[in-house]
Amino acid sequence: MSAQESLETEHGPRPGTTLEPAAGTAEIDINAPGVTRFDLVREGARRDGIEIVVYEPRVEPGSRLERRTERSVALLFALAGLAGAAFIVAYIWWPWEYPGTELNAFHLQRFYTPVLGVTLGLALFLLGAAIITWVKKLLPHEVAIEQRHDGPSAEEDQRITAATLTNVVDESGIMRRPLLKGAIALGALPLAVIAAAPIIGGLIRDPHRPLPEMEAAGLDLSPQDHTGWHPALNDGNPVRLVHENGTPIRPADVAVAGQVTVFPGIPRGTTNYYADSPALLIHLRQEHADELRGQLYELNEGSMYGNYVAYSKICTHAGCPPSLYEQQTNMLLCPCHQSQFEILNNARPVFGPATRSLAMLPLALDDEGYFVAGTVNDAGELVGSDFKVPVGPSYWER
Repeated sequence: MSAQESLETEHGPRPGTTLEPAAGTAEIDINAPGVTRFDLVREGARRDGIEIVVYEPRVEPGSRLERRTERSVALLFALAGLAGAAFIVAYIWWPWEYPGTELNAFHLQRFYTPVLGVTLGLALFLLGAAIITWVKKLLPHEVAIEQRHDGPSAEEDQRITAATLTNVVDESGIMRRPLLKGAIALGALPLAVIAAAPIIGGLIRDPHRPLPEMEAAGLDLSPQDHTGWHPALNDGNPVRLVHENGTPIRPADVAVAGQVTVFPGIPRGTTNYYADSPALLIHLRQEHADELRGQLYELNEGSMYGNYVAYSKICTHAGCPPSLYEQQTNMLLCPCHQSQFEILNNARPVFGPATRSLAMLPLALDDEGYFVAGTVNDAGELVGSDFKVPVGPSYWER
């Protein structure tokens, strides 16, 4: 066996081998007998102005160290797949709707979002750990020096390029490591399904299908076309404004220049079943209320009750809750992307990425003096009303 053969295998140098720069610039005969695949790779690199000066396989193929490292990488891929599968199971089957209004009761629904975050984060972390371990422990260590050059590739270079690409696959060891092939498949399949999770959610339930409550009322309204303030959800009667604990609200409950978050007083109205329904009820000072009344949009006319106004708590940019109320400037701030809404001008956006005013909820009082979502018509009758425009991020089906 020659000295060159003792240093190289068919797939490259043996572990611990440090290559010396090739002498001169003479090309090798790539058709000569005994030319290894690594010879072709190195020759191709040399013709491209790249000199491979260090190439050190980290482990001996078939050694105990390689098998131990392979099992570790396979375990990480498998665990990533299990975490991804757990995300899919939680996304589809974990309960997410809060039953009732018992705020202090234990509900699995409280853990829906954390479970999704933990399982997805763990899956991606384990996938990254598997890839890093593979690269650091199994792939060869290589140092190359490249010179800039111009010019087209010769026909011979095509064969060299093919050998280079094949060598990359061979370096990964995937072809001779069936355990890793199975582990990658197990880990990658659930992660691929995760990428399609929004599509899966749409297949589980048609997002345009009317809620059961609307179907019972005989109305063919998509959930995008109404919120929890629609009177059909309350047997055709105006819906009361309530606190998170379900307590109805009177005008005296909100101090001057104060504000309170309100929810529709219907079954599950304070839960995320009607997540698009929270509103901010604000008690304006007299001069500020007069200023707002003087510049109401036509569609908002008649929506105030005295010095009270209510705006949707769903930002028209990305759906965050704009609930930071600045009394001195009468601005409503969204903490997510810093959009600012001018309370005294129909909650018109004056700063930030939001481009549409917050929806205004019509206000009135019922016979018992509680706030309801509705207006009084010309005949003096109380009529329930939802928001007059779609809430949240710019609506695409108007």
